[in-house]
Amino acid sequence: MLRPVLEEISLQEKLLSKAVLSAPGKKDPALPFKIVIVKKEKGGDLPTFSAEEFIGQKTFHKSLSRKELDDYILEKSQLCAFRQIGLFTEEKEISFRISKKGKIARSVNTKNQTPTEKASHNREKNYLIREGDAVPFMVDLGVFTKEGKVVAAKYDKFRQINRFIEIVDHAFADFEKDEITVLDFGCGKSYLTFFIYYYFAVLKKKRVHITGYDLKADVVEHCNLLAKKYGYHGLRFVVADVTRDVLSDEKIDFVISLHACDIATDFALNYALEKDVPYIFSVPCCQHEINSAIKKGGGDLDPFLSHGIFKERMSALLTDVIRTEILEAEGYRVDVLEFVDFAHSPKNLMLRAKKKKNAGKKNTDHIEKMEQAYGFTQTLYHLRKGEKHDG
Repeated sequence: MLRPVLEEISLQEKLLSKAVLSAPGKKDPALPFKIVIVKKEKGGDLPTFSAEEFIGQKTFHKSLSRKELDDYILEKSQLCAFRQIGLFTEEKEISFRISKKGKIARSVNTKNQTPTEKASHNREKNYLIREGDAVPFMVDLGVFTKEGKVVAAKYDKFRQINRFIEIVDHAFADFEKDEITVLDFGCGKSYLTFFIYYYFAVLKKKRVHITGYDLKADVVEHCNLLAKKYGYHGLRFVVADVTRDVLSDEKIDFVISLHACDIATDFALNYALEKDVPYIFSVPCCQHEINSAIKKGGGDLDPFLSHGIFKERMSALLTDVIRTEILEAEGYRVDVLEFVDFAHSPKNLMLRAKKKKNAGKKNTDHIEKMEQAYGFTQTLYHLRKGEKHDG
């Protein structure tokens, strides 16, 4: 069934940088809801590939040879019934959409670049933290090689983090305080947490206190050891379930969440609203809540619920629309940004919010009416109403 996909991979092999398998037809929580495969060059030998399987809140990694790649894609596609496969090169995205009956539709989105634009694209980006900079923790985190080069499989992560810091830097350009306090929700391996600490403490010479929350005790322990190794005294990591545990009560300047899974983003936003945090930078991820419950309600949204892909994308956008409405209703000015290019991350929207002075609250009861009509609930809305989350 996937013969056209495998033929395309073979055809594009020299140019291929990434493949993304998404929109699974099987909703088993033990199966991947997305797989990202990144090509890694390996000297003069055949390239190797690194696969990331996203299952619930966990990520699993697997290395593949070129010979193993086709069998891996076939096996996972059969297991999860992925309905969408995207192949990415420097100049185009080739998308395959697979119907329930197995029919495959192919489309190509070409980036129309002039020769000048291509040359500019190939030049080194003007990143705030650049490839080759002497940033020692980057090697320990697996982003840089010992020679200071970006590890091929981490280049998308490198772009994302630099873009995040660029946005934070712009927001704090006129920030007069010499001390900054930050909370990072769902910090994971803490690439971003270390980057932000380094940026403010080392490059900007400010006193920084950053706390990273994550569920995985082994990851938290590793990150704390790494912070201690480099003398980053203002950086600490804590094992915490942001949906249940009592979190920091200190005065916070900004909250960040980069790809906090599903409703963890809602708890991050709710914390920021509860504590009246001045700045919020949130890039949501894995928005299953509405998609798993929404149903036709006889209204204007019904046409978006007739096909799985439309439903999935509409549900993700609806989730962020509701979050944005709530932030605005509670006195924040919100900008919705395309955080990075879709080719580098399909979860590419950022909610950037800044508290307005003397802003009053607005009514959001229309959200509940929409919930009742279409059979879903949205966690942030109910947290703001003071309702406890039951699971």
